[in-house]
Amino acid sequence: MTEAMDGASCGSRYSKIEEDLVVLGESFGLGEIQACCFLPNGLMNGNWRLETAEGAFALKRIMDVPLPLARRNLAVLAELADAGVPVGRPMATTSGETVAEVADRGYCLIPWLEGGHRPGTELTMEQAGDLGVLLGQIHRVLNGERTARLLPPGSGPASAPVTTPAVAHTEADRFLAMIAALESPAAFDAEAAQALGERKILLDKYGSERPGTEVAAGPVGWTHGDVQHRNVLWRDGKIAGVIDWDRIRVRPFGEEVARTATVQFGGEDGFLDLERTAAFVAGYRSVVPILVPALADAVERLWWKRMSDYWQLVFHYDRNDHSCDHLFLPAERLLAWWTERREDVQEAFAAMP
Repeated sequence: MTEAMDGASCGSRYSKIEEDLVVLGESFGLGEIQACCFLPNGLMNGNWRLETAEGAFALKRIMDVPLPLARRNLAVLAELADAGVPVGRPMATTSGETVAEVADRGYCLIPWLEGGHRPGTELTMEQAGDLGVLLGQIHRVLNGERTARLLPPGSGPASAPVTTPAVAHTEADRFLAMIAALESPAAFDAEAAQALGERKILLDKYGSERPGTEVAAGPVGWTHGDVQHRNVLWRDGKIAGVIDWDRIRVRPFGEEVARTATVQFGGEDGFLDLERTAAFVAGYRSVVPILVPALADAVERLWWKRMSDYWQLVFHYDRNDHSCDHLFLPAERLLAWWTERREDVQEAFAAMP
């Protein structure tokens, strides 16, 4: 290797990569590995760009799902590529496996997809619609004949647990107690404590408006699970690739539509761009004719999930993982904005194709 990542600079989680590269290069038949660059944008797995004698590749250390499930997902990815969905076809090792194991560490390799991420309102209205069309195509292929041997039919009503205000209050108080016990609280701790106090006020005010049933409305099937700007690549104004297929699972389609829109067009900006959301929903509904009541149900469920969930704080305080700290306060701002404009948000999700 002429250039290598300094494993120590990325934490012990990645310190094995240099010695693993020798084995991985042989397993995937890469020839000389000329450069290895750590990619810091991945939140759940380790990711690197490899420059090799055979070309450029994306290398992922699989940390977010069990390896057997990763193998199934990679097989699905190959079928999606055959169907014309813009994804990278997984590479096979010399023994025909899509996951290479080094000690207890699993890796997969995909040819490098050229393109860039386009967050939030960087998308034009037409591109927002294109993203909706793509999500609809993904749902159709994942639930079609091509993937049937890998993914059994996903149908029937979907259970969607609804956290009670009391449970959400208790969890908020748990984090507040942890923060209060810190000897040297940092700025994040003070901000989290203030946000938790504000969240408790919202829980008191809107707790009675949470979803009244644990059965989600609308069609159910296999979904990507994380279609959003970090996992979509654009090149020359067009979608060049969708990455990160670790979370393929049966969900209500409306759940993924709502989540994709709120992360892509809201999230880190602290508000939801309703015009682009409407264009996205219209694009999706031009492919999958989901009804407005199903989308309305999904939107309200997601709103309440955001109201009653503290996943970034679970990472920070329970797992000592600070990789998602930057997502917490923007999400709190979005929740407050959304709560004041729930009818406007519902209107955007009722957009016609």
